[in-house]
Amino acid sequence: MTDDRRQRGLDKMSEVYGWEVQDGPGDFFGITVDHLFAEIWTRPGLSMRDRRLLLLGLLTGQGLQDVADIQIGAALRTGELSPDELREIAIFLSHYAGWPTGARLSMQVEKLAGEHARAQRRDPRSDS
Repeated sequence: MTDDRRQRGLDKMSEVYGWEVQDGPGDFFGITVDHLFAEIWTRPGLSMRDRRLLLLGLLTGQGLQDVADIQIGAALRTGELSPDELREIAIFLSHYAGWPTGARLSMQVEKLAGEHARAQRRDPRSDS
């Protein structure tokens, strides 16, 4: 690991999640930052939005609602996806991931879109 690679990974991780990520302890965190974020998320060929869409589909299909919450919130914070686009994603994925999974995603989108809208009203200076 080089300091440049670690910083590139931390910067990309902050961009992906929409909040500042600090360096953390342990090999798992280091490998995640140095490889996944510094090398994979920074590759050319797909936009951040493309990657987010793929990840949301995968997480929904695998029933990983807790991680989908993080990605939905990040997509709203970064402005990559609007609440209406996220609602459309839930409708679309319902037909491939199954109705109960899609319904759960739809509820998540509504909850997080509502929280995002309330945060925007409290702090209109925020980014998205």
